[in-house]
Amino acid sequence: MEATDVAIDEAQVLEKLERLLESEDAAVEPLTELLGSLDARETARAVCELPIEQQAELLRRLSPEAAVEVLDTLPEVTVVEAVEELPADVAAAIVHELPSDDQADLIGAMDSAAAAAVLAELADDEAERIAELAAYPEDCAGGLMATEVVALRDIATVETTLRRLRAGATKLRDLDVQYAYVVAKGRRLVGVLRLRDLLIADERSRLTEIMIADPLSIPAETPLDELIAFFDSNSFLGVPVVDGEGRLLGVVSRRAVDEAAEEQATSDYRRSMGVVAEELRSMPVLRRSRMRLSWLSVNILLNVVAASVIAAYEETLSSVIALAVFLPIISDMSGCSGNQAVAVSMRELSLGLLRPSEWLRVWIKEGSVGFLNGLVLGGLLGVVAALYAGNVWMGIVVGGALAINTLVAVLLGGVIPLALKRAGVDPALASSPLLTTVTDMCGFFSALSLATLLLDKLV
Repeated sequence: MEATDVAIDEAQVLEKLERLLESEDAAVEPLTELLGSLDARETARAVCELPIEQQAELLRRLSPEAAVEVLDTLPEVTVVEAVEELPADVAAAIVHELPSDDQADLIGAMDSAAAAAVLAELADDEAERIAELAAYPEDCAGGLMATEVVALRDIATVETTLRRLRAGATKLRDLDVQYAYVVAKGRRLVGVLRLRDLLIADERSRLTEIMIADPLSIPAETPLDELIAFFDSNSFLGVPVVDGEGRLLGVVSRRAVDEAAEEQATSDYRRSMGVVAEELRSMPVLRRSRMRLSWLSVNILLNVVAASVIAAYEETLSSVIALAVFLPIISDMSGCSGNQAVAVSMRELSLGLLRPSEWLRVWIKEGSVGFLNGLVLGGLLGVVAALYAGNVWMGIVVGGALAINTLVAVLLGGVIPLALKRAGVDPALASSPLLTTVTDMCGFFSALSLATLLLDKLV
């Protein structure tokens, strides 16, 4: 009963939202009142159900600050499409209200023409700063950092610094500030200052006397895996980002790194399942169909190649029809073993524990596991096959094929991500279909070849 009530409420919210947006009355109060009654998840569900034109109309009617609150609840793909639908001046007003890291993410994800139009509506210095941030890869320190930091000159005293901070209190309220960064001439980072230490220090002291000198910092090009390792090793809430000359550029927070790591893991899993781009069920059906077919159509070709092995042994299979029962099991079990090896290699690549050139070490390590698991799994399935067919030789054929294919699958599963990484291809996207095709072909070939050799024992 409760689920029905929730569904009815959501339908009513969506209907009311659509009615307000279709109305010629452009009053903002009813919209803000309705959105204010919803939590973040409810807002996201309602807005994502709207056509893209109405999503843009909603953002256009709201104040830039209110529009940002709505965008914070939405998936990135929805945010980008809705902002691209807006007039450039309206989009620019919204972008202006975003934090610097979100500004860069949004501009970087937008169509280049739409992004250029939005930047043209912003002040020159702000547009230049956003363009510089957007140029960084999204999975490095430069792409994750926020430029809103409290930077203080090293020659300042505590008294003048406190006076300056009080004068800018309005801006500071919007920032999660616990540390200030002390910089020398040219914005070169020389220290970090806890605000608590600043408040209790002698007002006549210079900042260089109370700061923590030579703080840890990271280059803007630091990749995500190194950032994850850094925060695993240090209990910091954030770390300053510097350029090649030690100039302070911004700060990467632990939260930003955690979110990026989670997003990367989600993206890798999605790609391994054949969902190449982010997909939501609120998207148009034809668009979703095209997105999936781009991957599925390739898999048809790969599966036809695997099926050709069965066709080549059609005579053997027709003579030993019981073997057909076990071919899918051999293929599936070997694929599972291979995917375990793929997962380990991808994880080690992401953590920087493995280089694409170390394929021989991976082969040796995975070969020992594949040999042992192949013997165990082959033995188990061989017993089942022998009992099913009432023929020990059937067990030898089926068990032997699974043992061989498990070893092959594990060896290939360990090195395919390395080869793809070295070739510049996304391992998360291509490893699974390649491995599946090869293990299917090898499994069918092993079972049918052994059956052909022992055909007189099986019939």
